Parts: sequence; structure tokens; C-alpha cells
Amino acid sequence: MSDTGEIKMTDEQLVQAEFQALLDDYLNSNHRRKVDKITKAFNFANEAHAGAKRRSGEPYIIHPLSVARIVCKEMGLGSTSICSALLHDVVEDTEYTVEDIKNLFGAKIAQIVDGLTKISGGIFGEQASAQAENFRKLLLTMSDDIRVILIKIADRLHNMRTLGSMLPAKQYKIAGETLYLYAPLAHRLGLFTIKTELEDLSFKYEHPQEYDFIKEKLKATEETRNRLFEHFSAPVKEKLDEIGLHYEMRARVKSVYSIWNKMQNKGVAFEDIYDIYAVRIIFDPLPGVDEKNQCWDIYSIITDIYRIRPDRIRDWVSRPKANGYRALHLTVMGPDGQWVEIQLRSRKMDDIAEKGFAAHWKYKESSVEEDTELDKWLQTITEILESPDPNALDFLDTIKLNLFTSEIFVFTPKGDLKTLPQGATALDFAYALHTDIGNRCIGAKVNHKLVPLSHTLQSGDQVEILTSRSQTPQYEWLNFVTTAKARSKIDAVLKKNRKEAAKAGEQKVIAAFKRSDLELSTSNLEKLSMYFGFPKKEEFYYAVEKEDVILPDNINKLLKEKTDNVLYKYVKQAFGMGNNKKKEAEKEDSAEEAGNKLKYDKSKPYILKEEAYERNYVIAECCKPIPGDDALGFINDDGTVVVHKRSCPIAMRLKSSFGERILNTEWSSHKNSSFDATLEVRGIDAIGVLNDITKTISEFNVNIQRVGIEAKDGMFEGKIKMKVHDVEDIQKMCVTLSKFSNIKSVGRVAE
Repeated sequence: MSDTGEIKMTDEQLVQAEFQALLDDYLNSNHRRKVDKITKAFNFANEAHAGAKRRSGEPYIIHPLSVARIVCKEMGLGSTSICSALLHDVVEDTEYTVEDIKNLFGAKIAQIVDGLTKISGGIFGEQASAQAENFRKLLLTMSDDIRVILIKIADRLHNMRTLGSMLPAKQYKIAGETLYLYAPLAHRLGLFTIKTELEDLSFKYEHPQEYDFIKEKLKATEETRNRLFEHFSAPVKEKLDEIGLHYEMRARVKSVYSIWNKMQNKGVAFEDIYDIYAVRIIFDPLPGVDEKNQCWDIYSIITDIYRIRPDRIRDWVSRPKANGYRALHLTVMGPDGQWVEIQLRSRKMDDIAEKGFAAHWKYKESSVEEDTELDKWLQTITEILESPDPNALDFLDTIKLNLFTSEIFVFTPKGDLKTLPQGATALDFAYALHTDIGNRCIGAKVNHKLVPLSHTLQSGDQVEILTSRSQTPQYEWLNFVTTAKARSKIDAVLKKNRKEAAKAGEQKVIAAFKRSDLELSTSNLEKLSMYFGFPKKEEFYYAVEKEDVILPDNINKLLKEKTDNVLYKYVKQAFGMGNNKKKEAEKEDSAEEAGNKLKYDKSKPYILKEEAYERNYVIAECCKPIPGDDALGFINDDGTVVVHKRSCPIAMRLKSSFGERILNTEWSSHKNSSFDATLEVRGIDAIGVLNDITKTISEFNVNIQRVGIEAKDGMFEGKIKMKVHDVEDIQKMCVTLSKFSNIKSVGRVAE
């Protein structure tokens, strides 16, 4: 047999093995047995993608099969979702249409495949620059069928699992986008296991050295953790066995990404993180015992053995999170003198925690509440999306904020429970009730006490909104709200009011022209608005209506004076009036195409050169990377490469929104250049400690620019700004300073 025949045979065997694994997963689930339907979808997709290969060299059909397995096994979905996953790339990548899918597999599968096709081009295509707008479309399709977004997340998860075959620049783009869009969305939908894996995989490709470091640390401390778990669990198991409970008890280790995140946020080392592992008990309730009561029974058994920390009890059994999460969390002092967090869940609670709302379907009976918290959330999203002219990137930031945030629970005067994001105000609550109530809100009573609109609500508050017919939204209200819905509703009213005010101002300007017997020409209107410092006529009209600008009885004199006014000529040039409009349009076109026209070989790292005469980059002001930092380049509109730290929030946004402009970078030797860096030092105050610090830093041949140190109650802390050559300078400095007995912590910080 030829080599080609062997490869083809191997591919077929691989595909059939993967398909059989999918069927096994499906047959092990609680769903109705529709194997014929799934087989038909597989055969159709296999034929449609025949001959196509992935970048890794595998047959393309392996990707839809893998996505279908995630949908089935890891999300708990049924045959409709499995078929849709198998077919999700057929319409986009082959000659088949949505109509073909509908004729062969029915309207529901066709609708889901159509939703997936509409959002895939922008998010996974080469021109993936308008991420916010694509995310907006993605959320719109969610309201039609939640399975569209669940399959999309599964699609992204498989792409992340196979990201190793991509070029580095592509890896950064997809990893950054995943952390920015998909992980928070999975979190909000309660897909905890998938959210954690997406975060870890993104982190692995963005910060490979840090990822390997934490993995090694976890491996090195595994034996100690196991020993602690054995000591802790032995007496608990004995008591649970006595009551005849069927359960699993296991240690859950914190994810690599969340450990790194905590190290960054708290500014601590790996050894200083004490909640690396928690104990999880998953149980089947005893006959006749409600799962909520069973949680509290187990709680009682544990607290009889170990001393509890009262401020760390989290009761999400009585009040589930908005993403459906239910569990009872408590923290106790373990036998080895360490605080141990314990998570108590029934089997059903655990399924929902790991697989999200999809797991609800596993437990559905004849009567199911349709109005879940998720449905309310989707309804809110739809309202925002349909509001007039939302700015795509601002919208994305607001949604991202809402995805990450934790919830508070507040009550209406009648006792209805409402869920809001942490930090929500009385005005947010008013808009959550109804847009008209928000627009007419003048204040609120929280727990029967009068409070202003800006009052921040706490869980358990009872809130009554006070309204007035004469009230309308004000500009300062935007500072009082945190929710996306409230902000978009206020924006809509303000834009409408401003437009109406500008129209009224325009009538006053027209009247002034008539009084002065002047021609009402575009040129004269532009001259008059520029005279008062307004490049846009609409802004000028608005200022006239608001009486920020008072027009004289005769404006003829103003226009004559203005012709010779040097300032006017300068302003006219600056704002590109008249013939310059064409140049401005050309400038915008060139900016839009800059990323595409500039020639950069993305298959190789972009070398950041040192010498002043050939330096080919600028340092980003937001994060100020220095040689040795993990960095990436962003191609600006004018072709300049701006260098950011990979962990910089701005860089994360750029990767997500302008992926095609991202460059993989490498520093050349930078021993002659200097870069800004700031060290933060803390320790025990003593005579001569400041002298020791500055003397040590000077020995590294760096230039100290500013020192600010304060001492209080026997402790000192402060920051030292300096010019350094690279990260190695900083690292050596930190190691040397940390050896002084009075210095307790030293590290580089952003400034």
C-alpha cells in the first residue's frame, strides 16, 4: 500500500474512533437516544469537509467532532446541540446553505447553525478587528437560543486546546481575546470548569514562564497538601460514614491562573497564598432529607469537630448566585493550624456549578420555571443592544464589567427580591424596575431612610424609589450608575435633549442673521461658530440655547473682524474647514488601512532595536515595559510600533479588538539605554535604613530620579523612581535589598 493510502487509512480510523467516543459520551448521558440523528449529522459534515485539513495536519472533521464532545460531555447538552456542533462550520466553509441544513435536519438546528455562522466570520476570521461589534451580535443571537453561545464557547475551548499549532502572534491574539471575552462569559453562564480551563490556557500562551513556574511549585508542594488533606478529612469521614451518607470528599486545588492573579493583585509570593486548596464534599441526600437541610446537617457535623470562622460563611444554598450557582461554603481551623475552606454541594448542585445552566435540563420535570435569572439577564442585554447608537467598545467594557461582577440582593417595598451588581446605586435599582421610574427618580428610601440617587446599595436593603413627573435625567447621573442598562437609558435621553436644544439654538442663530440682514450661508455660519470657539455648528447652537454664548444684536461686525483674525486662521486650519475636509477624509482612510498596508513579517519576532538612530518602537505610557519584560508590539495608524507589557489591560483590549496589528516582539541588548522603573520598598524603620537603600541602588549604576518614603508606628514604606537598563537590573537590585534584615518586601510597581 502507498504512503498516501496509509495516511488516508489512518485519518479514517482517527475520525471513526473520535465519532465512536462521541456516541459513547451521548449514550452515557440522561438524554433521549437519538443516535440515528447524530450519525446522520456526522456523515453529512464528514462528507462536506472531506479533504480539508486543520493547521495541525488533522482532518478538519476532527474539530467539529471535538466541539460536539465538549457540548455533550462537558456541558451536558443533548442531540440538537450535538448535531448543531457537528454542522457548525458547514455553511461557512462549504457550498451548503442554511436552507440545506433546514431541509435535512429541521428548523431548530438550522437556526442554531445560522446563528453560529453569522458570528464566526468576524471573531475567528483574519479581519478580526471589530471584536466589540461581533460580541454584540453574539449576544443578540443568545436571546434566540442559548445553545448558540454554549456551542460557541465549546468551539473556542477546542481552538484553545489546539492553539500550539498557530504562529506566536496569532496565539497572543486568540489568547488575549479568550481572556477578555470568552472566560468572563463562561463565568457568567456558570460554566466554572470551562471558564477555569480557558483562563489557564490563555495564561499558558501569554506568560509561558510564569505558567511553568507555578505548575512546578504546585507539583513540589503536592505531597504536603495531600498530607494536610488526610489529617483534615479522617475525622470528618468517620462521622459522615456513621450517618450512612453517600458522598465524595476531595481536595480542590486553585487554578494556575487564579494563583498568579492573586500573586499579582496582592503583591505576594507563591508561598504566601494560603487558600491554594479547598475541600469539596459532594453528596446524595439521605432518603426523605431535603438537599438544603442536608447541607446544614453536614455543616453541623464539621463544626462539631473543627472551630469555624464565622465571617467566612457563604450561604448560596438559600440564595443562589445569578448564574445558578448553589453551595454552602465555610472556613474552619484544620488540625495542622491552617484555615481550610470547605464547599458543600449536592450532586445536582455540583453538576450545575461545573456545567452551568445547561445542567438544569438534566433535571427538568414537566413543570419548569421559564423566568430564570439567566433569562432576565438576557432580556437586559437585549434591551441595551436595541438602544439607540451604543458605542461598541464602551458597550463591551460595560458588559465585561457586568460579567465579572458579584451580585447583591435587594428587596422592593412588597418584598420582591432583585439581583444587582456589587456597587449598584439607588438610581441603578430605579432603572432595574422600569425605564420610566429611572427617568423620573428624585431619590429613594433605603430601609425607610431618605437617601440620594447616588447611594450605594448593600445586600438585604429594602428600597423604595421616589419619583416626580417634572424630573428628567441629568448629565451628572452618569456618575451615579454602574449598570449597563441604566447608563444606556440615561445616554439615550441626554442625546435626545441635546438634539432638541441644538435645534432651538439654531432658530435663535437664524433670527440673529435676519436681524443683521446677513446671508444665511454655510460659510457665514461656520465663521460665526468658529468666532466663539466651536468647530461644530451643532455644539455652537447648543451653547446658544443654554446661554453659554450670548449673541449681540448685530453680528455683522463680528464676521468682518474675523477675516483678519490670526487666531481664526489658525483654528480654521486646525479643524480642517473648507478644502481640508478632503484631506481629513484621506487621513481617516489611511489610518484605517495602515495596519494592512505596513509590511511586517508576523512569522518572525519583531526585534526591538536599541540605538537611537535606528530605534524602531516607542514605549507605551500605560504600562512602561522595559527590556526583559514579556512584551508585544501594536502597529499604530502611522506605522509606529508601540510596545506594551503582555499583561497590560490596554494591551489585552488591543489584542481583542485589533488582533491583526499585534506583533510578537523580542528585545535586543539594551545596555546603553535607560528606562523608567519604580521600586516599592516596605520594612521596619531604623536609623540609616534609607541610606542603605539608596547606597545599594547606586551601586548598580542606575540614576535615582525621585525618592518618597514615609515612616509610621515603627514601619516604613515608599517608592523610588529610577532609570534602569533592563529587567535584570531590577531583579538583582530586589535580591540584594531583600537581604537587609529591616527590609520585608521589595518589588517593581507601575507608576
